[in-house]
Amino acid sequence: MNALIFIVETLLSLALFVFMLRLLLQWARADFRNPLAQAVVKITNPLVLPLRKVLPAVGKLDTASAVAVILVAIINVAIVSALANVYMPDALAWVRAVVVEILRTGLSAYFWAILLYAVLSMIAPGGYSPVQSLLAALCEPVLRPFRRIIPPIANIDFSPLWALIGIQALLILLRA
Repeated sequence: MNALIFIVETLLSLALFVFMLRLLLQWARADFRNPLAQAVVKITNPLVLPLRKVLPAVGKLDTASAVAVILVAIINVAIVSALANVYMPDALAWVRAVVVEILRTGLSAYFWAILLYAVLSMIAPGGYSPVQSLLAALCEPVLRPFRRIIPPIANIDFSPLWALIGIQALLILLRA
């Protein structure tokens, strides 16, 4: 049974990750002509497009993508809780579990994006790849405040390190 829970939880977490990535890329104003961004859009379109017909955008917020993230998080929490025989007695516990799942997924997405962005910048500094372009659009808004506080030392940018430490601290707080 543990193996089944692991497989289902992993697949649902990956689905939530992709929907969260679509939302984050929209917020970061990433280039959606990028092949990786197009893949994310094509994977998430079956749920987002029907929602978009019902939910109009509010300013810069694509409400259809935001609602899709919430729906996938609710499904994730419901199925994993049912498989693990976890009983949530009231609506507040459900809301808390869904919010924590969304925050955890968003922080994890940024953790891995920043880590990959830092590694790619060390391997191929100044190079271009679709991955690096997408990661730059996603990570630069998060790294910019750290760069203002922590200048490069000997031309080495330590802002990704401090961002990763901060994200991990927030993930630990969410577990408590």
